Amino acid sequence: ISRAGVEAARKKFSPEFMNRIDKVVVFHPLGEPELRKILGLELNILQHRIFNSANGAPFLFALSEPAKDFLLREGTDMKYGARHLKRAIERHVVYPLANLLATEQVRLGDILRIDWDPRATCLTFEREGEGAVVARPITATRVAAALAGRASGGRALELPVPSIAREVQSPGGTSPSAPAPAPANRRKTDNV
Repeated sequence: ISRAGVEAARKKFSPEFMNRIDKVVVFHPLGEPELRKILGLELNILQHRIFNSANGAPFLFALSEPAKDFLLREGTDMKYGARHLKRAIERHVVYPLANLLATEQVRLGDILRIDWDPRATCLTFEREGEGAVVARPITATRVAAALAGRASGGRALELPVPSIAREVQSPGGTSPSAPAPAPANRRKTDNV
């Protein structure tokens, strides 16, 4: 197959151009396992973006296998491989998630399930759980380790058990992770 690729290049390009090329590498089309691995990496990057978002409302999401199949159909083809996968994820996952965040339908600690609805021919977003908050800061190293484990083994993203917990009310009536309320008589002043 590499010989056929080199011969096709020789027919297309001039001999002067071909003599300037040091080495010709022929790439084989990506198969289903490689495309699934790329999709997993892109979804992990998206989850990492959500954890590090400026609005401070991280949440978890998981895609069902039919939803992943849909994204692969929309974002890949035999000619260009996975070049359009990022665009498909942005259009079908990120934009709807942004709308859910803007309308406050998704909050801190929610767990979303993204599934493919064949009757409506679209992705559906369903809240599976609420109130799962990150008890301690998620460091980039822990997230990277979890993402690498998912990408390499194909296992679902699982944060360590101490990292996900229900919010517990302290005896004073406020949650231990919530900031203390400001005194009522304190006013904000601008120091110019």
